[in-house]
This record gives sequence, structure tokens and C-alpha cells, in this order.
Amino acid sequence: MNKTTNGWINGLIGVVIFAGSLPATRAAVMDLDPMFLTGARAAIAAVLGGMLLLAFRERRPALVDLPALAVVALGVVVGFPLLTALALRHVSSAHSIVFLGLLPLCTAIFGVLRGGERPRPAFWLFSLLGSVFVAGHAALGGIGASLRGDLLMLAAIVVCGLGYAEGARLSRRLGGWQVISWALVLSLPVMLPMALLARPVSFDHVGAPAWFGLAYVSLFSMLIGFVFWYRGLAQGGIAAVGQLQLLQPFLGLGLAALFLHESVSGTMVAATLGAVGCVAGARRFA
Repeated sequence: MNKTTNGWINGLIGVVIFAGSLPATRAAVMDLDPMFLTGARAAIAAVLGGMLLLAFRERRPALVDLPALAVVALGVVVGFPLLTALALRHVSSAHSIVFLGLLPLCTAIFGVLRGGERPRPAFWLFSLLGSVFVAGHAALGGIGASLRGDLLMLAAIVVCGLGYAEGARLSRRLGGWQVISWALVLSLPVMLPMALLARPVSFDHVGAPAWFGLAYVSLFSMLIGFVFWYRGLAQGGIAAVGQLQLLQPFLGLGLAALFLHESVSGTMVAATLGAVGCVAGARRFA
């Protein structure tokens, strides 16, 4: 099995793990403050990541790597979790999941800007077409549901795409799990105080779904998923493997309907299937 194929397999595993992130976040913010959730998930993952770094006696990153690690931390440790948690106070997870179809295009753009990749013109055609399906749903399927929620989701996509591309670039040198672990440790002095300051006065009202959501995003979304995702992006190419994110809305919609009993409209399914259909074309010309 060659390096590129390994990259696509690792990337797919990462996408499957990430697919549960928004439904889990939605379940958590029903009972927990978004600021507390963002700080707590990062702090928990940082402790686990730090333990891994110590256990394997990983060397500290070079000073030249710290700015890039800071970008990763701001994008995927702070920015995306916080912005999506705030957005999910205004929109359902099913509605927000469709916006994830914009992530491949955003990741590919930053892959060109930060990773030096140069996909063929036809790749951009398929990537743009997938984004059109997503934007069309937002315009026709309920953009008026909450303009604030949609704008927060769009901002989350931008910072996440940057964090993905920057992390993948670093993974070529430091390794996938090392990058996310160091980014989490770097953010701990900020995220732990955030969690403590935003913690609720009492946890008596917090139900089991919220605790499960917190556990999932802390362990899987914030740490384990990135182990596979960054490795996949580094092996198979940021722009190419990044197109697998078009599968994430389809998986996420199913999880939202199954576990949160949220309604999935025909326009949501149509937009998602259309976006998924662009993966094959984008992969061929990446």
C-alpha cells in the first residue's frame, strides 16, 4: 500500500471521527455554556496529549515551529470549537453540518497558500461545485433561520481550514499526533482558566447526553481524530485528502437524526449528496 493510499485511509478515519463532533457539541451546549465546553474539551485533551508526549519522550518543538503551532491552536483548539458551540445555540446540528461542505475548499486554499500545493484547474472546478451545493442549501434551505448562527459557522470554517493546512504542513516534520498534542499543551494556560471561569455554579442540571458530548469532543474530536487526520493530510496532500470532508456532512446528518432526533430535510440531503459526488472528481484531478 503506497503513501498516497495510506493518506486517504487515515483521512477517512479522521473524517468519520469528526462527523460526530457537531452532534456531540449540540448535545453538550444544551446544558453547558459554550465557553466552558470549549475550555474544558481543550484542557482535557491537553492533559492527555501532554501525557503522550511525556510517555514517548518527544523532543520540544523548535522555536521556529511555535508560530505555526500557535496558528493550529487558534484554529482547531480555540476558534472552531468556540465558534461552532456559539453557533449551535442558534441553529440545529443538522443545519450546521451542511456548512462543513465548505471545509474542503477552504482547506485546499490554505494548502496552496501555506503548503505550496498546486492542484490542477479541474480540481478547483469540482471543489467549487461542492461548495455551491452547500451555499445553495444555506440560501434556499433556511439561511433566515439564524443569520448569526450561519455567520458563526462560516467563521468557524475559515479558521478551521487554516488550522488544518498549517497542522498538516507541520506534520510532515513533527508527526500528526505530536502536532495536535503540542498545540493543545500550548493552549492549556488559556483554556484551563477559561473553563474554570465559565464553569456552572452547579452541575446538577447537566444531563447524561451533555456529559457524553463533552467526553466525545474532548477525546475523539480534539485528539484522536487529529492523529489520523493530520497524518492523512501529510501523506496524501492537503488539498486532495481534504476533499474527504465532503463526506462529513452526510455522516453527521445521519448521526444528528439518529441520536438527537433532529429533522433532516430533503434540501439538506440533496445538498450533501451533491457535495459528496464532487469528491471523486476532485480526487481524480488533485
